[in-house]
Amino acid sequence: MTNFCRFVQALALGAWIGAIIFFAGVVTRGAFAVLSSRDEAGALVGFTLAGLHEMGVIAAVIYLVAAVGMARSWRGLGKPAAFAVILMLALTLTSQRIVIPRMDALRAEMGSVDATATSNPLRAEFDRLHGVSVDLEGAILVIGLAAMWLTMRERRQ
Repeated sequence: MTNFCRFVQALALGAWIGAIIFFAGVVTRGAFAVLSSRDEAGALVGFTLAGLHEMGVIAAVIYLVAAVGMARSWRGLGKPAAFAVILMLALTLTSQRIVIPRMDALRAEMGSVDATATSNPLRAEFDRLHGVSVDLEGAILVIGLAAMWLTMRERRQ
């Protein structure tokens, strides 16, 4: 049972981390390089980010259920790696439920982000929230890498 739960944890966390890296390194770059407008690219990135967040929530739940299964109690959630995954989940939900909806509302109000002057207060707030979104994803990635290391380190014990 322990080996299966460890495998499930590694698979869930590895898929989540890999998806973040793919999103940042391929999807966002590709969207802005290939699509005809920055607004279209932003729409594609936003759609893809929503899918990434859904995947992250599912991966977190799977990881945490496996942690509880291995410990055969809720104490499994108290391990450092599980705590890191809980933090990743909280940051993901913050991005998906708070930051992104505010950005979407601003985008709708502006009509076109790209055509809105950077001095416009709506655009300035959108750009600020975009920075917050990027920072949250970066933090999720770094914490995810730490969680993976902690998960693999526990395996040797």
